[in-house]
Amino acid sequence: MPQYLTPGVYVEEIEIGAKPIEGVSTNVAGFLGETERGPEEPTFITNFDQFKRLYGGYIAGSYLAYAIDGYFRNGGGSCFVARIANKDSKYAALILKNAASNPENSPEKNEDANIDADSVDPIEVAKIQAIGPGLWGISVQIGIKDAGLSSENANLFKLEIYNEKGLVEVYDNLSPSDTSSDYYEKRVNGISNLVTISHLKDGRPVNIANTKMIDGSDAAVTAEDYKGRVDEKTGKLSGLMAFSKISEISLICAPDENKFKLSDLLKEHCEKHKDRFAILQAGELKKNITELSPPVRSKYAAYYYPWIKVLDPVTNMPKYVPPCGHLAGVYSRTDVERGVHKAPANTPVSGALDLQFSIVDAEQEILNPRGVNCIRSFPGKGILVWGARTTSLDSSWKYINVSRLFIFVEKSIKEGIRWAVFEPNNEKLWSRVKQTVDQFLTAVWRTGALMGTTADQAFFVRCDRTTMTQDDIDSGRLVVLVGIAPTKPAEFVILRIAQVAKGADISEA
Repeated sequence: MPQYLTPGVYVEEIEIGAKPIEGVSTNVAGFLGETERGPEEPTFITNFDQFKRLYGGYIAGSYLAYAIDGYFRNGGGSCFVARIANKDSKYAALILKNAASNPENSPEKNEDANIDADSVDPIEVAKIQAIGPGLWGISVQIGIKDAGLSSENANLFKLEIYNEKGLVEVYDNLSPSDTSSDYYEKRVNGISNLVTISHLKDGRPVNIANTKMIDGSDAAVTAEDYKGRVDEKTGKLSGLMAFSKISEISLICAPDENKFKLSDLLKEHCEKHKDRFAILQAGELKKNITELSPPVRSKYAAYYYPWIKVLDPVTNMPKYVPPCGHLAGVYSRTDVERGVHKAPANTPVSGALDLQFSIVDAEQEILNPRGVNCIRSFPGKGILVWGARTTSLDSSWKYINVSRLFIFVEKSIKEGIRWAVFEPNNEKLWSRVKQTVDQFLTAVWRTGALMGTTADQAFFVRCDRTTMTQDDIDSGRLVVLVGIAPTKPAEFVILRIAQVAKGADISEA
């Protein structure tokens, strides 16, 4: 309680009633795959041009760039990209030295020097390293020049970075002093799409002409690399291990899933976290549909067939690619336009020119009950997503939108009532928690996500002596019981038509 020592009027602000719960994002995808270059640590990407600047373009042996392009074409707003590289791949690097160790400025080249050339030891002042591992790094060239303000401060320098396209990044008036706002680590790291720079010893790097970095190398990627690891030097995470730390991710895609047999790995990741959903796909040339079935069973995954044909920007020729990136965009677009309760189906796949295999009703009659979602072409309608099932065998979790709605509600409530932790566990708190959840679910019901003509029919929230025992209370547990009635998609629209006699009273039919 505050102490009042002087007579007067005092105002105190208090909190009563419910706290608003903000619905969590459901349309941020996480992509894993091999790229031309870039960091292994996941990076937040908002458009395809940004992806190309950081990770390069399309490369042989990886479908990731095609998936990212398809994601943004179909309405994806943002995503995280985790570059997968083998743990034995090496970073290209270049050591920058100060003037005392540079042959161009050594006593042998300087008649005014008062020291002997043999007494000059090389002084390494900074290390420039490729932003990610791989052979690509040796194509990067570094130039150090006089800064634009060198006449005012001789310690300043200009860093130029070149790749196969020429000069791509310039950082002028960099300072070797860590107290300066222009300190080179502050100005370059986190900004450059190609390199990082680290301090070794005090001193200004000597001017050098374009010089290639060295020692970059590649090793073949394995399924183990998708699991991820911790960098021993930096502590940074890679792969799915890094995705575990990113709560914003709600969709998981690995375009090269079949190449590395990742279905189980993706499913286990989603089931462990319970706040994300895996988009899986059949392998290429899966023509015998009698043998086609989801490789895993889970309410946190959906499985799609077949691959789609796109125009390859590299060759300007048609190319078949796995559909997961395009479908993630469809999920994202549907969430934004309609809501997570709407099944991401009966909607066009933008950028798809054709399908690897054309599917007819008789074939889908076999695939649909197995949990294989088909992508189909319809005359006058284009290429549509024509399935909305998870791979789960549990009928309660048959539909994608039901599973993802529960993910959305659970995660939103979990985040929204975090304020209640360590509050006094009594009737006042129970009432506020109930009000808070009640208001959130009422808003969800009004969007059409829940069944029922009234809120009471759509959900219930209980938080009282019926949900908690005295032992729960004594053990510091607050138990909230929530029930919701999700809407399910009209998967089969049945039109019943009867023939009636002329003049008959059809109102009684």
